[in-house]
Amino acid sequence: MREVTADLQFPEGPLLLPNGDLLVTEIRAGRIARVSPDGTVTPFASTGGGPNGAAIGPDGAIYVTQNGGFRWIERRSPVTGEMVLYPGERPADYIGGQIQRVSADGRDVTTLYRGCDGEPLKGPNDLVFDREGNFYFTDHGKTYGRQRDRTGVFYASPDGRFIREIIFPLEAPNGIGLSPDGRTLYVAETPTGRLWAFEITAPGVIGRRHVVATVPGAAPLGYAMCDSLCVDSAGNIIVATLVNGGITSISPDGATVVHTPCPDPLTTNACFGGPDLRTLYVTLSTTGRLVAFDDWPVTGLRLAF
Repeated sequence: MREVTADLQFPEGPLLLPNGDLLVTEIRAGRIARVSPDGTVTPFASTGGGPNGAAIGPDGAIYVTQNGGFRWIERRSPVTGEMVLYPGERPADYIGGQIQRVSADGRDVTTLYRGCDGEPLKGPNDLVFDREGNFYFTDHGKTYGRQRDRTGVFYASPDGRFIREIIFPLEAPNGIGLSPDGRTLYVAETPTGRLWAFEITAPGVIGRRHVVATVPGAAPLGYAMCDSLCVDSAGNIIVATLVNGGITSISPDGATVVHTPCPDPLTTNACFGGPDLRTLYVTLSTTGRLVAFDDWPVTGLRLAF
């Protein structure tokens, strides 16, 4: 593992750009940053709230799952002694869950969706485009007081024509991705640590479902949770793993589960990059770092756009 850059404000949503640069969302700062291969960070777009996942659409624009923001908690790490950052409950300045569109140059940010069938979005988290040019996204929901939102998975068009809830309910759905053949939708649930597989019978239509695997916990608690995910060219699902901080690679049949530790309990997301998609970039959020694993054993899956 090598450190690409540091001092980010709770990074998430790493996204490979056509020129080889990466975008990362900075949830605490309410913005998106551009990271060059040498680690240089420059501002890209200001979204407000809490930008979470990001994906390139068929029009070349960047589509962002806007979680609306968090109340932030700073505490001292029991391992390193440094001050680290954790997201908390829904904040007083919560702007509401949204899907945002950011122009390819980062200058224009518009809101595409705020709700579905009269129900507001709560905390959209991650998204993936299919070959039809539409996208699936998760709504992770928010916690406030003694309450927690019940949420699911949606399918929507990038031009604002339609949005549909296609899976409900799930327990705080987080990462989402598609198999190489586009016939299976993977969804990771945070608190249960479960990776689900949903059969796609037609674009935006879900059939049978099953649990692929549960991410492995670490001693002494034996517990872990799921965050976001990506998929490699062999169909393995790469799940960012919380508590037992690291990256967990799960084969499509769930028979092979390989955990690669990372030095952050909130290892939150990953994407493939480099000219041959052999570099796995990973966000370490409490410590504000973007790291990379060069020569990952399997090349990444090239996304639809």
